[in-house]
Amino acid sequence: MNETIRSHDDLLNMLDSLLREPSGFWNEFYSNREKGIPFFVNKPDENLVGYFEKGIFQAGKVLELGSGPGRNAIYFAEKGCAVDAVDLSEESIAWARERAEERNVEINFSHNNIFEIAIEEGTYDVVYDSGCFHHIAPHRRNNYIELVESALKPGGHFAITCFVEGGELGGSDITDWEVYRQRSLNGGLGFTEEKLRDIFGSLEPIEIRKMRKAEASDDVFGVSGLWTALFKKK
Repeated sequence: MNETIRSHDDLLNMLDSLLREPSGFWNEFYSNREKGIPFFVNKPDENLVGYFEKGIFQAGKVLELGSGPGRNAIYFAEKGCAVDAVDLSEESIAWARERAEERNVEINFSHNNIFEIAIEEGTYDVVYDSGCFHHIAPHRRNNYIELVESALKPGGHFAITCFVEGGELGGSDITDWEVYRQRSLNGGLGFTEEKLRDIFGSLEPIEIRKMRKAEASDDVFGVSGLWTALFKKK
């Protein structure tokens, strides 16, 4: 194996290798569908439903990053959107395809690393991420932001849900340096409103708030311990 670092990509790959190889972990995570994982329910995020109800989102072209079992991708499709949904786990993609077939909606699901997908610049009206970003290592954040900005049309929206720092669901408060000292994201990094504004400072913030808790009888997904944030491409 050639361990010489000759380029920026070599450096990123080296830093990737310090942390766990994610695909095996996520396949195992999604292999038992009966686990009591809150977001395994087949309901869309409450904030996503709100964006449509307020008229912020309309039928258009959507890219979902880390689509999991497909609950939000399905909602977008049911609202008339053309949806490209990407996830690293074969298990989650298989589950999402089954759900989409049951709901009779067409979605372009892709089993891939989000940093390896080919995207035509300015393609999407919306880029949506529910629970992917807080599993992105610090050295990949610039790649993530570049992906979002490149994918969006001018005036397009980026929406994210992610862990609150020290929140009920997790949200590790370790520093970026400590990620590499421990060689771990400690189950997912947590963020403050200030950090989100700073990280996505190239985008215009529309709304940043805590996710509203939903009841089991509700038609939406909502739990404590998550941020919901909506940005617009300038």
